[in-house]
Order: sequence, then C-alpha cells, then structure tokens
Amino acid sequence: MRARWFIVALALIAGVAFSIAVWGGQWWTIAHSEVGPFGGKHCFDFDQQCEATTLRWLGTDERWIRIGMATWAAGLITTFMLVVMAAAVAAKRIPKLVAKTVLVSIVTGLVVGIWFVVGFPGDQYPAAEIDRGVWLYFGASLLGLTGAILVLRARR
Repeated sequence: MRARWFIVALALIAGVAFSIAVWGGQWWTIAHSEVGPFGGKHCFDFDQQCEATTLRWLGTDERWIRIGMATWAAGLITTFMLVVMAAAVAAKRIPKLVAKTVLVSIVTGLVVGIWFVVGFPGDQYPAAEIDRGVWLYFGASLLGLTGAILVLRARR
C-alpha cells in the first residue's frame, strides 16, 4: 500500500477532529453560552458567571436531547474505529473489515449529526451562531470517509 502514511494521517486527524467536536466543540454560541451535543456552558449575562449544564436549559424536547447524545456517542465510536484503522494500516495490514465499520459509523454519525443540527431550536434563539464543533464534525466525516475508502481500494 503506497499511501500508507497518508491514510494513517487522515484517520488520526479525523479521529482527533471527531473527539474535539463532541467533547470540546461548541456547536452553537448564544451570547456567552455554548451548546454542544453532550451539553453546554450556560453563562448569565449580568455577572458573566458560567456553569456546565445539560441541553435542558434550551427548553427543547427530550428527543432532540437524545439525538444530541447519539451524535456524541457516534463521534466517540468513530474516533475509536479510526484509531484502530490507523494502527492496522501503520502495521502494514489492509483492515478492510475495520474500514467498512468506519464507513458505517461515519454514515450513522452523519445521520444523527445532521438531525441534531436541523433540529436546533434556532427560531427560539435567533442570536445563535454555528461554531467550530459543527465544522469539525462534518470535516472529520469527510477525512474519515476518504481514509476508509482508500483502505477499501488498496491492494496488497
């Protein structure tokens, strides 16, 4: 496999981007508050005091909160599978089954990630701005898909 280190780099960069997107990535910023798939940081305007919180403070339905949790889980599972794929490719193997699993986890993550973004209550929060978590998540999806497809197309 001639592009071995390129595939390893793609997989690791995508894994790191997924991890940052779901753990530390704010998907929306509302004034001084942050919203992500696992929760957020709610800041009070009058004294700039912030506290970690769940997504319930947005006043959304329970289904959207569960979709956020599914997005978070999909990002972490995909991170793990990308690291496994990178390790196997670095060990001079062609992990086709792992690459197929990466494809499934990324597509599943895209479904719930898009659902999470589309379901955001933007009409209740017109000042909300899309932030780095969304771009990291969908950029990582592209990088991960590219790496998995390169593994599947590789020959001994």
